Amino acid sequence: MDRLSTRVAVATDSNSGITQMEAKELGISVLPMPFMINEETFFEDITLSQEEFYEKLKGGANVVTSQPSPESVMEFWKDILKEYDEIVYIPMSSGLSGSCQSALMLSEEFDGKVQVVNNQRISVTQRQSVLDAMLLAGRGMNAAEVKDFLEKDKFNSSIYIMLDTLYYLKKGGRITPAAAAIGTMLRLKPVLQIQGEKLDAFAKARTSNQGKSIMINAIRADMENRFGGAKADNIWLEIAHTKNEEAANQLKEELLKEFPGFDIAISPLSLSVACHIGPGSLAIACCKKIT
Repeated sequence: MDRLSTRVAVATDSNSGITQMEAKELGISVLPMPFMINEETFFEDITLSQEEFYEKLKGGANVVTSQPSPESVMEFWKDILKEYDEIVYIPMSSGLSGSCQSALMLSEEFDGKVQVVNNQRISVTQRQSVLDAMLLAGRGMNAAEVKDFLEKDKFNSSIYIMLDTLYYLKKGGRITPAAAAIGTMLRLKPVLQIQGEKLDAFAKARTSNQGKSIMINAIRADMENRFGGAKADNIWLEIAHTKNEEAANQLKEELLKEFPGFDIAISPLSLSVACHIGPGSLAIACCKKIT
């Protein structure tokens, strides 16, 4: 097939934080992730809004993330291939969900027309991968070339997340009840990190201000030591949060003083992350810009 006439679609899942409405504006497709809430299935941004999700969480509902069914993934791709020749599909990090591995297996049925990107991204960094994929496809790359580029670029991003509560980590079995009790008693604000594979502990803060300082210093160190410099023409800088918009806006003002000239976007964290960490979190993320 003539490279110039190859129509390459970019698709992702709702872990990217891209809503169905935004997807239409961007010209991409977003697969909604399923959630089991009190044993009933909901789909992110289709039958489950951010507001409804937090209401159910607050009410003590049992919220569990789930993988899309193989049938729904394949139908999603088949619909896209009615209009396009190839798909670059960017799911959430394989270190955080099995859905990436499932997608890689399912893509084998599509004779190379579906290229699944395993680039260890989630939330705002996954969203940036989608925007990068669109840019690369616009430059004339085919789906396999875009996949290759994004996977080589995968570790050029960082996320640091400060939690407001340890309750949801304890509920999900990610920390012991004893550790949660001590942390709650001391009013600790854990700072977690996502560097590729999975969510890991990074530091413990006694106050929100200390937690923000830890995240700002960590993101600056990554920019300068790993990504070639803390410059607006080199780095995308982003804030994410779980039901904490006012604090996110305040953090933006603080970041603009630290990093003048940056265009800082604010987005809600994906519900798949939110169900493990609960409301009230703040995150700072950065991605190296592609050239």
